[in-house]
Amino acid sequence: MKVLLGGPGTKSGLLLRLGQCAFGASSIGLMITSFGFSGYTAFCYLIASMGLQVLWSFGLACLDIYALRRKRELQNPILVSLFVVGDWVTATLSLAAACSSAGIVVLYASDLNFCSIHKTLPCNRYKVSVAMAFITWIFTAMSSHVMIWILASV
Repeated sequence: MKVLLGGPGTKSGLLLRLGQCAFGASSIGLMITSFGFSGYTAFCYLIASMGLQVLWSFGLACLDIYALRRKRELQNPILVSLFVVGDWVTATLSLAAACSSAGIVVLYASDLNFCSIHKTLPCNRYKVSVAMAFITWIFTAMSSHVMIWILASV
């Protein structure tokens, strides 16, 4: 198998996973600390999706740390197949959650001017949380792209 930038068991792969964890956790943190988020299903779905993403990325980051410390290779076909499926599932869920939450933010902040009418809603926090979710998805998309190329090189 080819060793690609961002592959499992590499330093770049570990940085990719840590980026996914950090931005996913920041998206969750910003949304949870925002007043009134629980009244919107899309925001609750964003929290659930980012929670799954953080758990998946943290688990793979731990595997990367293990592989780097023990000088083990994580690039066997069965393991990479699992990584591909997990990355594609979490990437799809993350993109869906980020897009649905962005739709709510755009509707309320721009189209309906709901945020200017109700000053108690922290619309800027909603926007930043959604932006963090999109950045998390970008990292996940990069990781899944690398994994599919590694799997194809078998």
